[in-house]
Amino acid sequence: MLGRAITLVESGSPKHRLLARELLSAVAERTKADPVSMRVGITGVPGVGKSTFIESLGMELVEQGHRIAVLAVDPSSSVTGGSILGDKTRMIRLSAHDRAFVRPSPSAGTLGGVASRTRETILLCEAAGYDIVLVETVGVGQSETAVAEMTDCFLALMLPGAGDELQGIKRGLLELADVIAVNKADGETEDAATRAAAEYKGVVRSIASRDDGWEVPVLSCSAVTGVGLREVWNAVAERTTGLRESGELESRRAQQGTRWMRTMLEERIRTLVWEDRRIRSLWERIRARVRAAEMPPSVGVEELEAAIEERWNAHRSH
Repeated sequence: MLGRAITLVESGSPKHRLLARELLSAVAERTKADPVSMRVGITGVPGVGKSTFIESLGMELVEQGHRIAVLAVDPSSSVTGGSILGDKTRMIRLSAHDRAFVRPSPSAGTLGGVASRTRETILLCEAAGYDIVLVETVGVGQSETAVAEMTDCFLALMLPGAGDELQGIKRGLLELADVIAVNKADGETEDAATRAAAEYKGVVRSIASRDDGWEVPVLSCSAVTGVGLREVWNAVAERTTGLRESGELESRRAQQGTRWMRTMLEERIRTLVWEDRRIRSLWERIRARVRAAEMPPSVGVEELEAAIEERWNAHRSH
């Protein structure tokens, strides 16, 4: 039933929008009355072992009695629009557990590397009784900011062997992360992971402290052996508990909701514009003239803007 509800909400069909709106309105009332869930964003570059980490962590959490929902956002195929990686097939043990729900969704080109309906899917999972929702991002582009703005705690997984790689780490990522964990602290890379964690700690200390006084912990762990996973989760839980007790969690979720509404409105406006045949036709003509150097891009934009305004006024008059 949850899977069908998510499919309904993700559908781009106009006939499904009314049903989805009614469903989400009912869900919002339920989750608002009992906001006990934890929303955790997890990011990291490809190859850091996000799926292995999430499965190992998820198995430990379900054994503790939690119900875990994993929203694994995959890169989209440029041909079919569907998921390329298929995280559900990479989390075989967790997917089969009766206290876990794993949902891979294609990013479908959405800015930020998260599915366009990820936030709504989070609400559906919470209404279905999952008290921990893990959102895995593809870890590219603007994904860090997008995930951080829809979760309570943002966990960044890092590769061992920082060294020169440390120079290429985005300062913005370290500023967004609530918890940093260096994965693959096992075998030949165990010592490298320990050294990398120490280096990341130094970098984090050099960054201005958070407004709320939270000191970002930097830990090392192994998704393969399970060493350090409990410590990483304890840090995530400590962060979330602190936000909840201070009242900051409720305020943060309210701000996230308004930002998400604006994002969805902007996407909807773009969709309405590009669905208009006249606008699309004019765009093709103007694009051809710009490519042929017959028209400056700024003039093309002004002509398109005038056409959009004309169509809007005609719609209002009707």
